[in-house]
Amino acid sequence: MTAHLVFQNLTLGYDRHPAIHHLDGSVEAGSLTAIVGPNGAGKSTLLKGIVGIVRPLGGSIVKSEALAGGVAYLPQISEIDRTFPATVFDLVSLGLWSRRGMLGRITPADREAIGVALAAVGLAGFQTRGVDTLSGGQLQRALFARVLLQDARLILLDEPFNAIDTRTVRDLIAIIGRWHGEKRTVLTVLHDLDLVREHFPQTLLLARRQVAWGETREALKPENLLVARRLNENPDDDAPWCDERDAA
Repeated sequence: MTAHLVFQNLTLGYDRHPAIHHLDGSVEAGSLTAIVGPNGAGKSTLLKGIVGIVRPLGGSIVKSEALAGGVAYLPQISEIDRTFPATVFDLVSLGLWSRRGMLGRITPADREAIGVALAAVGLAGFQTRGVDTLSGGQLQRALFARVLLQDARLILLDEPFNAIDTRTVRDLIAIIGRWHGEKRTVLTVLHDLDLVREHFPQTLLLARRQVAWGETREALKPENLLVARRLNENPDDDAPWCDERDAA
């Protein structure tokens, strides 16, 4: 298989304080991977590093040329400004940005595509609704519609099921399954390990460093989860940097 992403001794962090360090490995094209670990383990930071929001403090992220068309990134819903005066149509149409630009004209074909994307996530007829009127589940559906419109080969989802109802979780899981069936590469940060075991073939377990990475059943063995918990309970938050001994 071809790797879409390769991490080479990667360290990411803020103000020279590592959030995740000495990560080595690759994400294969067409794979469906959950990223799990305790709070503060570096999961969201890793996605932001892939997108380019956070720059490496050390090492590198190598992206396949096949990703030249762009990456779809869905941040945590808490990072979305729901007070911004925008309609659902406005929000979803941002998925066309890479093709149309910020001032690009929305064509009749684009409008049809937006309608199809909204119908696919169960929001047919919601185009004129204000974003501020949506429930948490409806907003997450609209964000998934935006990702659908991006048509990216690599999809990054940060805690997409937080604070939403069971039916919405089920519907969005089905969309993720469809992306996997289309051989898109999907990385999803999650907390629900039962959901991971049921739907995600591959898992990366983090606790500021890689604890386990591979087949979900193996990665989520009790002994690995215990190591992750212990590492997260005893971090050296005052350390200005990390060295190779931290990766041992």
